[in-house]
Amino acid sequence: MDRLRFVTHRGQRILLMDLTDCTAEEVALVADRTPPIVTQEPKGSLLIVTDFSGAHFDRNAVERIKIAAAIDRPYIKRSAWVLAENLPKALYESIRSFSAREFPIFATRDEALDHVTS
Repeated sequence: MDRLRFVTHRGQRILLMDLTDCTAEEVALVADRTPPIVTQEPKGSLLIVTDFSGAHFDRNAVERIKIAAAIDRPYIKRSAWVLAENLPKALYESIRSFSAREFPIFATRDEALDHVTS
């Protein structure tokens, strides 16, 4: 399964980062693969949903997410994360602060998809 793919929801194109049940190493690798895709889009145009359900994190994965999120910032129109209690609040805050982005959090992928297309 491709962890980075475009999906359509409510007739709108969304980049889905499907990190469900990924190891910390897999999270880091997908984070590294994201900016080359995102930066091909017009600035301020991309809808993106990142699903971290069941994903694992370590310091390296969080650092790579921070870098990718900062690079991606100019291209994002609206984003949302699917996240449970698997990412400690301090790590979430470090990503948010470093990237100067807000990441609304939802319990389900459908809620996140609805949010970015509303």
